[in-house]
Amino acid sequence: MDTNIKLKNPLRCIVKLGGAAITCKNEFEKINEVNLVTVSSQVREAMMFGSSSGSVLDMDWSKRDGSSDTANIVEDFKEQQVLDYNSFVVIHGAGSFGHFQASKSGVHKGGLNQPLVKAGFVATRISVTSLNLEIVRALAREGIPSVAMSPFSCGWSTCERNIASADVSTVVEALNSGFVPVLHGDAVLDESLGCTILSGDVIISHLAAHLKPQFVVFLTDVFGVYDRPPSEPNAVLLREIAVREDGSWSVVNPTFEDSDKQVEISVASHDTTGGMVTKISEAAMIAKLGIDVYIVKAATEHSLTALSGKLRDKIPEDWLGTVIRYVS
Repeated sequence: MDTNIKLKNPLRCIVKLGGAAITCKNEFEKINEVNLVTVSSQVREAMMFGSSSGSVLDMDWSKRDGSSDTANIVEDFKEQQVLDYNSFVVIHGAGSFGHFQASKSGVHKGGLNQPLVKAGFVATRISVTSLNLEIVRALAREGIPSVAMSPFSCGWSTCERNIASADVSTVVEALNSGFVPVLHGDAVLDESLGCTILSGDVIISHLAAHLKPQFVVFLTDVFGVYDRPPSEPNAVLLREIAVREDGSWSVVNPTFEDSDKQVEISVASHDTTGGMVTKISEAAMIAKLGIDVYIVKAATEHSLTALSGKLRDKIPEDWLGTVIRYVS
Protein backbone atom coordinates (compact mmCIF):
# COMPACT_ATOMS: atom_id res chain seq x y z
CA MET A 1 0.00 0.00 0.00
CA ASP A 2 1.11 3.53 -0.73
CA THR A 3 1.59 4.77 2.83
CA ASN A 4 1.19 8.36 1.64
CA ILE A 5 -2.50 7.77 0.95
CA LYS A 6 -4.44 8.42 4.14
CA LEU A 7 -8.13 8.64 4.85
CA LYS A 8 -9.27 12.27 4.88
CA ASN A 9 -12.04 11.47 7.38
CA PRO A 10 -12.43 8.63 9.90
CA LEU A 11 -14.24 5.58 8.52
CA ARG A 12 -17.54 5.16 10.32
CA CYS A 13 -18.37 1.53 9.53
CA ILE A 14 -17.51 -1.54 7.50
CA VAL A 15 -20.68 -3.55 6.90
CA LYS A 16 -20.80 -7.14 5.67
CA LEU A 17 -23.96 -8.19 3.87
CA GLY A 18 -24.10 -11.93 4.54
CA GLY A 19 -24.79 -14.07 1.49
CA ALA A 20 -27.60 -15.92 3.28
CA ALA A 21 -29.27 -12.59 4.15
CA ILE A 22 -29.31 -11.04 0.67
CA THR A 23 -29.79 -14.15 -1.48
CA CYS A 24 -32.11 -17.14 -1.32
CA LYS A 25 -29.34 -19.55 -0.39
CA ASN A 26 -31.17 -22.71 -1.52
CA GLU A 27 -32.27 -21.23 -4.86
CA PHE A 28 -29.51 -20.99 -7.47
CA GLU A 29 -28.47 -17.39 -8.12
CA LYS A 30 -31.63 -15.83 -6.69
CA ILE A 31 -31.48 -12.50 -4.82
CA ASN A 32 -33.67 -11.87 -1.78
CA GLU A 33 -35.04 -8.65 -3.25
CA VAL A 34 -37.08 -7.65 -0.19
CA ASN A 35 -34.09 -7.93 2.15
CA LEU A 36 -31.72 -6.19 -0.27
CA VAL A 37 -34.05 -3.21 -0.66
CA THR A 38 -34.49 -2.91 3.13
CA VAL A 39 -30.78 -3.31 3.83
CA SER A 40 -29.88 -0.68 1.22
CA SER A 41 -32.38 1.73 2.76
CA GLN A 42 -30.98 1.08 6.25
CA VAL A 43 -27.40 1.67 5.06
CA ARG A 44 -28.50 5.02 3.62
CA GLU A 45 -30.28 5.93 6.87
CA ALA A 46 -27.20 4.96 8.90
CA MET A 47 -24.91 6.96 6.61
CA MET A 48 -27.11 10.01 7.13
CA PHE A 49 -27.38 9.45 10.90
CA GLY A 50 -26.41 12.61 12.75
CA SER A 51 -26.04 14.67 9.59
CA SER A 52 -28.24 16.85 7.43
CA SER A 53 -30.30 14.58 5.21
CA GLY A 54 -31.48 15.55 1.77
CA SER A 55 -33.88 13.92 -0.66
CA VAL A 56 -32.92 10.50 -2.03
CA LEU A 57 -31.99 10.69 -5.70
CA ASP A 58 -31.58 7.51 -7.75
CA MET A 59 -28.02 7.01 -9.06
CA ASP A 60 -28.87 3.94 -11.14
CA TRP A 61 -29.60 5.39 -14.57
CA SER A 62 -29.56 2.01 -16.33
CA LYS A 63 -32.57 0.68 -18.17
CA ARG A 64 -34.82 -1.49 -15.99
CA ASP A 65 -38.45 -2.49 -15.71
CA GLY A 66 -40.64 0.08 -14.00
CA SER A 67 -37.91 2.73 -13.93
CA SER A 68 -38.82 6.38 -14.15
CA ASP A 69 -37.64 8.73 -16.87
CA THR A 70 -33.87 8.99 -16.50
CA ALA A 71 -33.84 12.47 -18.03
CA ASN A 72 -35.93 13.78 -15.12
CA ILE A 73 -33.56 12.17 -12.58
CA VAL A 74 -30.59 13.89 -14.21
CA GLU A 75 -32.36 17.24 -14.01
CA ASP A 76 -33.06 16.68 -10.30
CA PHE A 77 -29.32 16.32 -9.63
CA LYS A 78 -28.67 19.78 -11.02
CA GLU A 79 -30.61 21.18 -8.05
CA GLN A 80 -29.14 18.74 -5.49
CA GLN A 81 -26.98 20.14 -2.71
CA VAL A 82 -23.83 18.33 -1.60
CA LEU A 83 -24.86 15.93 1.15
CA ASP A 84 -22.91 15.37 4.34
CA TYR A 85 -22.80 11.71 5.34
CA ASN A 86 -20.76 9.17 7.30
CA SER A 87 -18.30 7.07 5.29
CA PHE A 88 -19.04 3.37 4.89
CA VAL A 89 -17.43 0.39 3.16
CA VAL A 90 -19.73 -2.44 2.06
CA ILE A 91 -18.60 -6.04 1.62
CA HIS A 92 -20.94 -8.85 0.67
CA GLY A 93 -20.93 -12.61 0.65
CA ALA A 94 -21.95 -14.77 -2.30
CA GLY A 95 -24.85 -16.80 -0.90
CA SER A 96 -26.42 -18.70 -3.79
CA PHE A 97 -24.02 -17.01 -6.22
CA GLY A 98 -20.54 -18.42 -6.75
CA HIS A 99 -20.60 -21.18 -4.12
CA PHE A 100 -22.00 -23.78 -6.52
CA GLN A 101 -19.44 -22.97 -9.22
CA ALA A 102 -16.56 -22.88 -6.73
CA SER A 103 -17.42 -26.11 -4.91
CA LYS A 104 -18.20 -28.13 -8.07
CA SER A 105 -14.90 -27.13 -9.71
CA GLY A 106 -12.74 -27.13 -6.58
CA VAL A 107 -11.47 -23.57 -7.14
CA HIS A 108 -10.86 -23.14 -3.40
CA LYS A 109 -8.42 -26.07 -3.47
CA GLY A 110 -6.33 -24.63 -6.31
CA GLY A 111 -4.89 -26.32 -9.39
CA LEU A 112 -5.35 -23.80 -12.22
CA ASN A 113 -3.58 -26.19 -14.61
CA GLN A 114 -6.73 -28.35 -14.57
CA PRO A 115 -9.35 -27.35 -17.19
CA LEU A 116 -12.23 -27.84 -14.70
CA VAL A 117 -10.63 -25.53 -12.12
CA LYS A 118 -9.81 -22.84 -14.69
CA ALA A 119 -13.37 -22.96 -16.04
CA GLY A 120 -14.71 -22.88 -12.49
CA PHE A 121 -12.57 -19.83 -11.71
CA VAL A 122 -14.14 -17.98 -14.65
CA ALA A 123 -17.66 -19.21 -13.82
CA THR A 124 -17.30 -18.26 -10.15
CA ARG A 125 -16.18 -14.73 -11.00
CA ILE A 126 -19.02 -14.28 -13.50
CA SER A 127 -21.48 -15.28 -10.79
CA VAL A 128 -20.10 -13.21 -7.88
CA THR A 129 -19.51 -10.09 -9.99
CA SER A 130 -23.08 -10.28 -11.33
CA LEU A 131 -24.35 -10.27 -7.72
CA ASN A 132 -21.94 -7.42 -6.92
CA LEU A 133 -23.44 -5.33 -9.73
CA GLU A 134 -26.98 -5.87 -8.41
CA ILE A 135 -25.94 -4.80 -4.91
CA VAL A 136 -24.17 -1.70 -6.25
CA ARG A 137 -27.35 -0.87 -8.17
CA ALA A 138 -29.59 -1.40 -5.13
CA LEU A 139 -27.42 0.96 -3.07
CA ALA A 140 -27.29 3.48 -5.92
CA ARG A 141 -31.09 3.55 -6.09
CA GLU A 142 -31.00 4.74 -2.47
CA GLY A 143 -28.77 7.63 -3.47
CA ILE A 144 -25.60 5.95 -2.17
CA PRO A 145 -22.57 6.66 -4.42
CA SER A 146 -21.56 3.00 -4.56
CA VAL A 147 -18.72 1.67 -6.74
CA ALA A 148 -17.86 -1.96 -7.42
CA MET A 149 -14.41 -3.18 -6.40
CA SER A 150 -13.52 -6.81 -7.07
CA PRO A 151 -10.47 -8.12 -5.18
CA PHE A 152 -9.17 -10.01 -8.24
CA SER A 153 -9.44 -6.92 -10.45
CA CYS A 154 -7.76 -4.82 -7.75
CA GLY A 155 -4.77 -7.20 -7.81
CA TRP A 156 -5.42 -8.92 -4.48
CA SER A 157 -3.85 -12.36 -4.14
CA THR A 158 -3.15 -15.02 -1.52
CA CYS A 159 -0.51 -17.56 -0.53
CA GLU A 160 -1.74 -20.78 1.10
CA ARG A 161 -5.15 -19.03 1.28
CA ASN A 162 -3.75 -16.20 3.42
CA ILE A 163 -3.67 -12.68 1.99
CA ALA A 164 -0.31 -12.08 0.30
CA SER A 165 -1.03 -8.87 -1.59
CA ALA A 166 -3.98 -6.57 -0.98
CA ASP A 167 -3.35 -2.94 -1.86
CA VAL A 168 -6.04 -0.89 -0.09
CA SER A 169 -4.97 2.41 -1.65
CA THR A 170 -7.72 2.13 -4.30
CA VAL A 171 -10.30 1.72 -1.54
CA VAL A 172 -8.86 4.72 0.33
CA GLU A 173 -8.88 6.87 -2.80
CA ALA A 174 -12.51 5.94 -3.46
CA LEU A 175 -13.47 6.85 0.11
CA ASN A 176 -11.58 10.15 -0.10
CA SER A 177 -13.47 10.94 -3.31
CA GLY A 178 -16.81 10.44 -1.56
CA PHE A 179 -17.65 6.97 -2.88
CA VAL A 180 -18.80 3.86 -1.02
CA PRO A 181 -16.60 0.92 -2.11
CA VAL A 182 -18.51 -2.35 -2.50
CA LEU A 183 -16.24 -5.42 -2.32
CA HIS A 184 -17.06 -9.10 -2.26
CA GLY A 185 -15.68 -12.58 -1.74
CA ASP A 186 -13.86 -13.50 -4.93
CA ALA A 187 -11.82 -16.11 -6.78
CA VAL A 188 -8.20 -14.92 -6.66
CA LEU A 189 -4.74 -16.12 -7.66
CA ASP A 190 -2.74 -17.95 -4.98
CA GLU A 191 1.07 -18.06 -5.10
CA SER A 192 1.18 -21.60 -3.73
CA LEU A 193 -2.07 -23.24 -4.86
CA GLY A 194 -2.57 -21.41 -8.14
CA CYS A 195 -5.96 -20.07 -7.08
CA THR A 196 -8.44 -20.08 -4.20
CA ILE A 197 -11.47 -18.29 -2.79
CA LEU A 198 -10.88 -15.14 -0.74
CA SER A 199 -13.86 -14.81 1.59
CA GLY A 200 -15.61 -11.56 2.40
CA ASP A 201 -14.95 -12.12 6.11
CA VAL A 202 -11.17 -12.25 5.54
CA ILE A 203 -11.43 -9.08 3.42
CA ILE A 204 -13.23 -7.33 6.29
CA SER A 205 -10.50 -8.28 8.76
CA HIS A 206 -7.80 -6.94 6.39
CA LEU A 207 -9.62 -3.66 5.72
CA ALA A 208 -10.46 -3.17 9.41
CA ALA A 209 -6.76 -3.46 10.31
CA HIS A 210 -5.79 -0.84 7.71
CA LEU A 211 -8.76 1.54 7.79
CA LYS A 212 -9.67 1.38 11.52
CA PRO A 213 -13.46 1.87 11.29
CA GLN A 214 -15.37 2.93 14.40
CA PHE A 215 -17.30 -0.35 14.28
CA VAL A 216 -18.03 -3.35 12.05
CA VAL A 217 -21.46 -4.88 11.39
CA PHE A 218 -22.14 -8.39 10.08
CA LEU A 219 -25.69 -8.67 8.69
CA THR A 220 -26.81 -12.31 8.72
CA ASP A 221 -29.97 -14.40 8.31
CA VAL A 222 -30.19 -15.14 12.07
CA PHE A 223 -30.23 -12.84 15.10
CA GLY A 224 -26.56 -13.40 15.99
CA VAL A 225 -24.29 -16.13 17.35
CA TYR A 226 -25.97 -18.99 19.22
CA ASP A 227 -24.67 -21.65 21.59
CA ARG A 228 -25.71 -24.26 19.00
CA PRO A 229 -27.25 -24.17 15.51
CA PRO A 230 -30.17 -21.71 15.88
CA SER A 231 -32.58 -24.15 14.23
CA GLU A 232 -32.21 -26.53 17.20
CA PRO A 233 -34.63 -26.35 20.15
CA ASN A 234 -33.48 -24.26 23.14
CA ALA A 235 -30.73 -22.53 21.16
CA VAL A 236 -29.49 -19.54 23.19
CA LEU A 237 -28.47 -16.22 21.63
CA LEU A 238 -25.02 -15.14 22.83
CA ARG A 239 -25.51 -11.41 23.43
CA GLU A 240 -21.93 -10.45 24.29
CA ILE A 241 -18.57 -12.11 23.64
CA ALA A 242 -15.33 -10.83 25.13
CA VAL A 243 -12.07 -11.20 23.18
CA ARG A 244 -8.71 -11.27 24.97
CA GLU A 245 -5.23 -10.22 23.87
CA ASP A 246 -4.31 -13.72 22.64
CA GLY A 247 -7.42 -13.88 20.43
CA SER A 248 -9.28 -16.33 22.67
CA TRP A 249 -12.87 -15.45 23.50
CA SER A 250 -15.54 -16.22 26.06
CA VAL A 251 -19.25 -15.55 26.47
CA VAL A 252 -20.00 -12.71 28.89
CA ASN A 253 -23.78 -12.54 28.44
CA PRO A 254 -25.63 -14.76 29.12
CA THR A 255 -23.66 -16.49 31.87
CA PHE A 256 -23.68 -20.28 31.67
CA GLU A 257 -23.54 -22.55 34.73
CA ASP A 258 -21.19 -24.85 32.82
CA SER A 259 -18.07 -22.71 32.34
CA ASP A 260 -16.61 -25.26 29.91
CA LYS A 261 -19.62 -25.07 27.63
CA GLN A 262 -18.39 -24.77 24.05
CA VAL A 263 -20.21 -22.97 21.30
CA GLU A 264 -21.21 -25.43 18.60
CA ILE A 265 -21.20 -24.05 15.10
CA SER A 266 -22.54 -25.87 12.08
CA VAL A 267 -20.84 -25.31 8.74
CA ALA A 268 -22.88 -25.97 5.61
CA SER A 269 -21.06 -28.50 3.42
CA HIS A 270 -21.21 -26.30 0.31
CA ASP A 271 -19.85 -23.18 2.02
CA THR A 272 -16.34 -23.05 0.57
CA THR A 273 -15.21 -20.21 2.86
CA GLY A 274 -15.89 -21.74 6.28
CA GLY A 275 -19.19 -20.24 7.38
CA MET A 276 -19.75 -19.22 11.00
CA VAL A 277 -16.41 -20.60 12.24
CA THR A 278 -14.59 -18.16 9.95
CA LYS A 279 -16.99 -15.38 10.94
CA ILE A 280 -16.32 -15.65 14.69
CA SER A 281 -12.55 -16.02 14.34
CA GLU A 282 -12.36 -13.05 11.96
CA ALA A 283 -14.67 -11.02 14.23
CA ALA A 284 -12.37 -11.80 17.18
CA MET A 285 -9.35 -10.58 15.17
CA ILE A 286 -11.19 -7.31 14.48
CA ALA A 287 -12.27 -6.90 18.11
CA LYS A 288 -8.62 -7.34 19.18
CA LEU A 289 -7.93 -4.06 17.36
CA GLY A 290 -10.32 -2.32 19.74
CA ILE A 291 -13.12 -2.22 17.14
CA ASP A 292 -16.59 -3.32 18.23
CA VAL A 293 -18.20 -6.01 16.06
CA TYR A 294 -21.98 -6.47 15.86
CA ILE A 295 -23.53 -9.62 14.38
CA VAL A 296 -27.24 -9.06 13.75
CA LYS A 297 -30.15 -10.17 11.59
CA ALA A 298 -30.43 -8.16 8.37
CA ALA A 299 -33.44 -5.99 7.53
CA THR A 300 -34.67 -5.69 11.14
CA GLU A 301 -34.93 -2.81 13.59
CA HIS A 302 -31.95 -4.38 15.35
CA SER A 303 -29.74 -4.12 12.25
CA LEU A 304 -30.63 -0.44 11.85
CA THR A 305 -29.68 0.18 15.49
CA ALA A 306 -26.30 -1.48 14.91
CA LEU A 307 -25.60 0.30 11.61
CA SER A 308 -26.42 3.68 13.17
CA GLY A 309 -23.72 3.19 15.83
CA LYS A 310 -26.20 3.32 18.71
CA LEU A 311 -24.61 0.30 20.44
CA ARG A 312 -21.24 1.91 21.10
CA ASP A 313 -22.24 3.44 24.45
CA LYS A 314 -24.87 1.05 25.78
CA ILE A 315 -26.56 -2.09 24.50
CA PRO A 316 -30.35 -1.77 24.93
CA GLU A 317 -32.00 -4.65 26.80
CA ASP A 318 -34.42 -5.27 23.95
CA TRP A 319 -31.73 -5.32 21.24
CA LEU A 320 -31.26 -8.74 19.63
CA GLY A 321 -27.81 -9.54 18.29
CA THR A 322 -24.26 -10.41 19.33
CA VAL A 323 -21.67 -7.84 20.37
CA ILE A 324 -18.01 -8.91 20.20
CA ARG A 325 -15.64 -6.62 22.10
CA TYR A 326 -12.03 -6.53 23.21
CA VAL A 327 -11.31 -6.71 26.94
CA SER A 328 -7.86 -5.95 28.33
